[in-house]
Amino acid sequence: MSFNVVIPARYSSSRLPGKPLIEIAGVPMVIHVARKAKLSGADEIIIATDDERIVQTVNKYNFKAIMTNSNHISGTDRIHEVVDKMKWSDNTIIVNLQGDEPLIDPILIRKVTEGMIKNKIDYATAAAVFSNYDDFKNSNNVKVILDQNDYAIYFSRAMIPFQKKFEDNTTTNYSYHHIGIYGYTAEFLRKFCKLPKSNLESIEGLEQLRAVENNLKIKIFKYQGNQTIGVDTEEDLKKINKILDPS
Repeated sequence: MSFNVVIPARYSSSRLPGKPLIEIAGVPMVIHVARKAKLSGADEIIIATDDERIVQTVNKYNFKAIMTNSNHISGTDRIHEVVDKMKWSDNTIIVNLQGDEPLIDPILIRKVTEGMIKNKIDYATAAAVFSNYDDFKNSNNVKVILDQNDYAIYFSRAMIPFQKKFEDNTTTNYSYHHIGIYGYTAEFLRKFCKLPKSNLESIEGLEQLRAVENNLKIKIFKYQGNQTIGVDTEEDLKKINKILDPS
């Protein structure tokens, strides 16, 4: 099985400036992600960044970084630049790992790529059952609704679907917690990045809605493994520090 991992790592962040370089258990966050990618068996691992400080840090830990345009509107567009610079063929499978997912499971990375190859899928992501109500109502946690074949119907930061008799402290059986990992063929990625930013994408701040609005199917692989937490806030950072550095 052959696939490459690209990790978009933009230095600027409104809530956590310099987020990719924030240390967790003494190691920069983006390096935690790169190490998980290495454990997955990826052929190539590239950090796509817009800042020389990240390049220097990545090189220090013996990973590969590529400088990309600072004006990209999304991580996917940043990865697209890497794909073109590397001249990867259309059938190359690329896994997009978010640079703020230091707990991402290498097994999940392989699950997504294996599923893509087996079922000849050109665009995929992953989701898990919400573990508690607080996570479900948190707007930083993206929800996804699936059809009967596990393709995405809609993504939202809101609690979807709406339920008239929804009771506090319970989660829904219809909404899943979206996990920050994407897989696509280079051919699909080139097609996707030619599409204009969509209305729903702008409203929700979720680039995968560009695909939904353009009738491009997104396969969702369900995950039942170890907990994964994206770092969006100081609270998230504290949670992950406790997990990776319990001392």
